Amino acid sequence: MTGNHAVESQADSGWAMSGVAFAATMMLMIGAFHAIAGLAAILDDEYFVLVRGYAFDLDVTAWGWIHLILGLALIVTGIGLFSRAVWAGVIALFLVVLSAIDNFFFIPYAPFWALLLIALDVWVIWALTRPRALRS
Repeated sequence: MTGNHAVESQADSGWAMSGVAFAATMMLMIGAFHAIAGLAAILDDEYFVLVRGYAFDLDVTAWGWIHLILGLALIVTGIGLFSRAVWAGVIALFLVVLSAIDNFFFIPYAPFWALLLIALDVWVIWALTRPRALRS
């Protein structure tokens, strides 16, 4: 009976590790998407269509800087998840939730893109919160 439990535990660990690898890969992609959108907004103020009457109206350049900084933080944390760094799990969850909130406010500027990134963020949150996903 003890041998069977060890096999189940090892299988759970394999699933958990693949979930963390998936989350890290997605974080690298999401971070790259944020950085590209941020650079586009910083380099060309008119790249994104301005929305009139939006309650959370920020300058497009401000959105660009928010996306660029968040994207770089997501990339660094994704690399940390690949190396199984202890700090990376908690910070990854925080940054991905922050990314989803940021994209929620960005919906009027790029609706399809923002909703796609929110869906990827939710998928990463699911992968990181699986049982034993962030334990060594």
